[in-house]
Amino acid sequence: MIEAHNLTKTFKDKKRGVITAVDQVSFTCRPGQIYGLLGANGAGKTTTLRMLATLLAPTSGSARLAGFDVTADANRVRANVGFLGASTALYGRLTAREMIAYFGQLNGMSDAAIRARIQVLSAELDMAEFLDRRCDKFSTGMKQKTSIARTLIHDPAVMIFDEPTLGLDVMTARAIVAFVRECRNRGKTVIYSTHIMSEVEKLCDQVGIIHGGRLVAEGTVPELRARFGEQDMEEVFVKAVGGEAALAAALKN
Repeated sequence: MIEAHNLTKTFKDKKRGVITAVDQVSFTCRPGQIYGLLGANGAGKTTTLRMLATLLAPTSGSARLAGFDVTADANRVRANVGFLGASTALYGRLTAREMIAYFGQLNGMSDAAIRARIQVLSAELDMAEFLDRRCDKFSTGMKQKTSIARTLIHDPAVMIFDEPTLGLDVMTARAIVAFVRECRNRGKTVIYSTHIMSEVEKLCDQVGIIHGGRLVAEGTVPELRARFGEQDMEEVFVKAVGGEAALAAALKN
């Protein structure tokens, strides 16, 4: 389970002073649920995800993952979370198998457990064809599948995906969406950030829309459609953040 309560993050800038990237964000995501976090670039969603994954310390507020506080119990949080960031970085000279195994070792897994888990992930993500090839020869889709596998090698209870299908071809994106759905079906707690509204409609049980660092709307897809009087989730999103002008201004900043 993920619980965020008044989560806030500020940064100091020499020219602009104190910048509030995330402003008192609160939400809950339960096991067997996918929570979609939507926002334009710079809205604060990635900063929120990084705080949940213990990569950034909150300025104020709190969050708990799998029962552990992200500040007081950061190591226990990391043992129970898999975080896939928006950018993929792999060691080019390692094979996919070696890359995944390395992260299994970092998580304290035995060699036998790593081998068994790689076999499962390879089958689920359709990696058999390139599992023993070096990462520097991979397509974008192969890299993303390898990144997902290394993120989830320790079979965490909580999964955080930040734009996991960005830049992928249609078939690879579909495979990853299906994989995320299956994680939910197995009772995992999943946060899913994306700009692709069709993925929101297919995957998300609850949706939170973040704008200017604040959570401005939250609910199921049908609830949000009813609230804003739109069937198209893109139109729902634009209305939730205050319209085209507000969105354009946010993107400029």
